[in-house]
Order: sequence, then structure tokens, then C-alpha cells
Amino acid sequence: MKIVYNVIHVIVIVTEKSGIVKGEVNGMYLKKKKVLIDGTERILYITDHKDTAEQLRAAGEAVLIYLHADNRDQDFSGYLFAVEDPEDLEPEYVERVYRRLKGLPWNILETASCLVRETTPEDVDVFYRIYSNPAITRYMETLYPEVEQEKQYVREYIEKVYTFYGFGVWTVVERESGAVIGRAGISYREGFEEPELGFIIGVPWQGKGYAYEVCEAILGYASAALGFTRIQALVETENLPSLRLCRKLGFDYDSKIALREREYYRLIITELPPWRRELL
Repeated sequence: MKIVYNVIHVIVIVTEKSGIVKGEVNGMYLKKKKVLIDGTERILYITDHKDTAEQLRAAGEAVLIYLHADNRDQDFSGYLFAVEDPEDLEPEYVERVYRRLKGLPWNILETASCLVRETTPEDVDVFYRIYSNPAITRYMETLYPEVEQEKQYVREYIEKVYTFYGFGVWTVVERESGAVIGRAGISYREGFEEPELGFIIGVPWQGKGYAYEVCEAILGYASAALGFTRIQALVETENLPSLRLCRKLGFDYDSKIALREREYYRLIITELPPWRRELL
């Protein structure tokens, strides 16, 4: 797989053969790629022609652009994804392209007990219930005062962080119940070079091993899928449960720092756990 990023849009070039419904129209390239979304068959259109792409998008269809030497003069800057080899696409990435174009969250990975997926504005109401417990906000930044402010923040996060980087802080769902139970993921903190592991599990679901299970899987994913070799965790010095969890995960002490009048231990992990590739 080859992934190319530019400053405005993300171009993803992926490989692995899968069935494509073929079609050539007046010399242009136009094909329909079947994709299964939550048990329902959907269509991702692939074309190398701008006018056709515009018509399909205006009709509400998901469109992937095929770039080649003969259409470099066409302006596809308004399209999020493009490929250079449309005959050789991995189903996993075709699904992710469709989901992003249709505003559906990416499923990142699953563990024995949990699903980790991208956050949606619909998760926010549950976040407020989770954060209403003082045991959570004692060591965590609070949410925006108004629910709609937080939902708008999530919308912008999807557009500016998930779409550009392909990772971030995600939502944790309990597989058995389907309940949103927390958040966890990898993100960058201003002033630090290493990506950072963050996690929060709601009080009703604590004590079940979910935090360790999810964080271990995320660290493995960060290594195997994202290519990270060093990850930090910033834990307040009095947050003993999180310190114990980080030690169990394999983090080592690096330094003690102060941020916004609070003291943190900066922990680093360099030997990331293997990823069992439970990516959905």
C-alpha cells in the first residue's frame, strides 16, 4: 500500500484485487465498486472524468477519482480520495473511502470485548454522562459547557484530524451491549514530538480490564498500521490507577513535567505490543 498526503487533501493508493463491475463510457473510465457496509451492499463509483464525477456527486453518490497521465489537466482538487491503480483495490480501504465520503465512522479495531471506532456527533450525549462523574473529571479535561459546542468540535475533528492524519482519539464501544463506554486513541500534543496515548473508560465499566485490553490493541495498531515506534503518555502524578495501567502496558518513566499548573509523569514506550490484526 502507498499513501500520499498533501497539504489539503488525502490521496490514498491501495492494492489488492477484488471484484469490480466494469464499464467504459465514450472512452472515459467509469466503474462501480461494490462495498458491504453494515451488512448492506453499497456502490463506490470510480471515474477519471471530472464532469462525470461532478454529476455523480451531485446525485449523492460516493466518488473515487482515478488519476493517470491523460487527465492531469483536469482539476480534481475538490475530491478527497484518488487512486492510480483502480483495478487493484483492497476491500478494507474501499470501505474506508466509502465511509469517509458518506460521513460514516471508520471501524478501527476490535478486541475480545470492545469495538474501537471513530467518534461521531451522536456519541457526545453519552460523553457528557460519562464525564459527569467527578472521578473522571478529576484527571481529565472537561467537555465544552454546551453540548452543541462539543458536537461541532467533533465535526471539525472528523474533518481536520481523522481525514488528514487517519488516526486520533476514538470511541470505545462495548461489543456485548453496544454501549459507548469511553474514549481512547493516539494523538499529537502541542510541544511534543511523540504521539500520545490517551484513554478514558466510564466508571460503570471500570474494573473489567477494558482499559488494558483496548490500550494494548491501540498500541499494537499504532506500531503495525501507523508505523509509530515511540509513544508517550502524560499521567498526573496522583493518578495512580492510570500509572499502574501504563506500567502494565510497558511504559517507562521519562521525566516529570508541569502543564497548566498540574504535574505529570511523562512515560515512554518503545517496545510496542504485537498487533493481532483484529481490524474490521
